Amino acid sequence: MWRLTPNQEGPDHREIVPRFVWRLQVLLSLIFILLFLSGPVLAQRRQVEPNILYPDTLHKGRMIGVVATQGVVYFGSLTGLYFLWYKDYPQSSFHFFNDNDEWLQMDKAGHFFSSYYLSSMAYSSYRWAGVKEKRSIIYGTLLSYAVMLNIEILDGFSVGWGFSLGDLTANTAGCLLFLGQQFGWHEQRFLIKYSYHPTKYPQYRPELLGTNMIQNLVKDYNGMSLWISGNIHSFLPRESKFPRWLNIAVGYGVEGVGLNVPGFDRYREFYLSLDVDLTKIRTKSKTLKGILTVLNLIKIPFPALEYNTKGQFVFHPLYF
Repeated sequence: MWRLTPNQEGPDHREIVPRFVWRLQVLLSLIFILLFLSGPVLAQRRQVEPNILYPDTLHKGRMIGVVATQGVVYFGSLTGLYFLWYKDYPQSSFHFFNDNDEWLQMDKAGHFFSSYYLSSMAYSSYRWAGVKEKRSIIYGTLLSYAVMLNIEILDGFSVGWGFSLGDLTANTAGCLLFLGQQFGWHEQRFLIKYSYHPTKYPQYRPELLGTNMIQNLVKDYNGMSLWISGNIHSFLPRESKFPRWLNIAVGYGVEGVGLNVPGFDRYREFYLSLDVDLTKIRTKSKTLKGILTVLNLIKIPFPALEYNTKGQFVFHPLYF
């Protein structure tokens, strides 16, 4: 059985695709779809008076819709993962696998990102259905955790991989970031964001890193950066005239992973930049508000200062 590491190749295209890359494609696609569908619901959370926009009591019709949708997404995604991926590989007794040193932890950042957004969307759907704030936080976080945990359990019974405690830790951190902020501040002052810039690496391993821009967005993790974007105004007095939409962001990226070509260094990159919280832009249009909420997953390009593990400081006039 192929142990999927960056430098291995095999006869089957899917076998040389690391589980992180393939699964990240599924999770990112699912998150983008759910964000698109729930944009107006998520946008309501950003309003000044959420008690007006969320029902004071349970809305049975909405709750039925929420539970039905979540059931379809939950069982559908796990069933799809099993039949599209795990079914074709030998099964074993439950076991662990330490993959913490692979991919320079970019896979862990992907788990952190996914669990955070799944918690956020589940929470917002419960609030839209009229579930009380505290229960919505708990239910939303538990649903996200259950989805991510079940994927790890499936890994644990597969010969080629195993249950990853590193993945579990990243999943837990993403869920707790959402839960802690919502309980403590009743808002998300720190957002997780994604950005991408084209790299030279796909030409060397197109079967792994993608053959076109759409594939590169979810396969070429050398061009991905994941950010924690903090809203400055949220920590200032309410009457402050500091721009409500301006954020400061800290990012993480990697370089040279997924290759078996000599001459490329593998190293980590850390970034400091500015960002925009699009949900803080005031508009009376619910449609526009929903669109801005969906797009808020993406880090807005700004100048950035990079420090990498080669010991270099690099200034980027405009970093994507």
